[in-house]
Amino acid sequence: MNFHIDRDLPVPIRLQLKGLIEYGVACGELKAGEALPSVRDLAERISVAPMTVSQVYRELKAAGVIEARPGSGTFVANTRQARLAARPEAVQLRQHIDSLIDEGLAMGIRASDLASLVNARMFYRASLGRRVSVIMVGLFPEATASYARFIASRLGETATVEPLTVEAIQRRPEVKVRAEAADLAITFVNRQREVAALLPNTKVVSIRFIPSEETRRALASLDPLLKLGVISRFPDFLPIMKAGVQRFAPHVPDITAATLDAPEMEPLIERCDVIVYASGAEGVLQRFGPERPAIEYRHIPDPADIERIVQPLLRGSDDPSSEERQAS
Repeated sequence: MNFHIDRDLPVPIRLQLKGLIEYGVACGELKAGEALPSVRDLAERISVAPMTVSQVYRELKAAGVIEARPGSGTFVANTRQARLAARPEAVQLRQHIDSLIDEGLAMGIRASDLASLVNARMFYRASLGRRVSVIMVGLFPEATASYARFIASRLGETATVEPLTVEAIQRRPEVKVRAEAADLAITFVNRQREVAALLPNTKVVSIRFIPSEETRRALASLDPLLKLGVISRFPDFLPIMKAGVQRFAPHVPDITAATLDAPEMEPLIERCDVIVYASGAEGVLQRFGPERPAIEYRHIPDPADIERIVQPLLRGSDDPSSEERQAS
């Protein structure tokens, strides 16, 4: 991976470097088990103080994104956390049944009628075969729903995929109950630790996300003479987002980047012909105006990761190699 620090960005170097590594893992630029440069080597490569690199490495180690191997160096961590034996599935199932009974009685349904409804549903579901319950855990409702639809289209009728945001799981007890009942939770590599802490009894796996074909086509078709603005809600995502824009629009030399709430946003909007905004930064559209073009920098789940990580789990694969690659 190219650890490029952009000193024209209004983002501290430490935060840039942390974002490059964290989102590099999430987007597949850095793979599980891949060696990272030493503190001194990386500091010399990007012309910063070793203390800056050391601090970033320390924070990422604490977050479980990277790990130190004595005598070998620093590597991207395999964040898979197995909970096969620790899941209190029987207790959890009884809790769900109790909730169903309470809800039915509150609706005025007699116990005998409720039992008949459950039996009828059991026979119907048995005729279809069991569908695995999957949740896609993201940050923004619209983007997460899009990711869930894409994953569902790849999995077919073997699974249901429900979009849930981290915030909804944290704040709404009924959403957390649904999340805990899922067979599998899918999220970003850099969010796996957070989601696993929220759902300690649910299997959580992470997959990579890549720029969508629509995003790549839109960037490739830009006029090379225009002035391009790159906007992100999160400062740590801005470096890798700008690098992605430069990758798919290498013919556009005039690119300026800023975060949504930065003071330099207004002059950037004034001078730019086109805005490229990250999911979650849609607020810039109201300030940019509908008469000027804007491109959403949208990601999609990596189809290769769905095939090699998610599908074997849903089939109940006993292949240990597939489990070892879950967080790659």
